[in-house]
Amino acid sequence: MISIGYRNYILVDRIVAIISPDSRPTKNMINGAREKGKIVDATMGKRTKSVIITNSNHVILSANSPDTIVHRIKALGIKTGNGEDE
Repeated sequence: MISIGYRNYILVDRIVAIISPDSRPTKNMINGAREKGKIVDATMGKRTKSVIITNSNHVILSANSPDTIVHRIKALGIKTGNGEDE
């Protein structure tokens, strides 16, 4: 498990993607997940800096940047598949 901020944790095996929340398609995906009841807001009222997509089609909002979350995954020794693991 890794911290996604404010004592909220997620299983690394569930993560499909970690993306920035700024694009219109991402905002549409967030709204769609909200309508379907598949959104988890872990920002504790702070600005959303990353959107985590899970293999169960849940969308998790985090106040940590994607880089911070990826750094935490790498600290566990898990390869991220971005070509920067060497």
